[in-house]
Amino acid sequence: MGKPAATATATLMCSFGLAPSTLVVLPLARVLIEGKPAAAVTDSVPVLNIPPFGMCTSPSNPTVAAATAAALGVLTPMPCLPVTTPWTNGATKTFVGGKPALTLGAQCTCAYGGAIQILNPGAVRTTEG
Repeated sequence: MGKPAATATATLMCSFGLAPSTLVVLPLARVLIEGKPAAAVTDSVPVLNIPPFGMCTSPSNPTVAAATAAALGVLTPMPCLPVTTPWTNGATKTFVGGKPALTLGAQCTCAYGGAIQILNPGAVRTTEG
């Protein structure tokens, strides 16, 4: 059985972020799912596809580490600027623009240690294989 397809407007969350974010999918592949551009595993460009998650709490983030040190060790969140990898665990049989489709259950990581996941895929009736 397939997993729900991810589209533009999918809701994302980072394990070190303080707010959800919304996936941005450029309509380059010209594939629409339920009227919205379909996402592929390569839709993982920081800021372009994956906007910031509000504030970052990762101690591996240099700005968080510096602010925390300045606050004498009290964790001090700083503005998020994700540094992401391509998505993993996308569709195995469905492709968007020649790349595996992005589905609920896929994950990508941030260089600062955050795990980014899809909370709401954006599609409600369409599944991908």
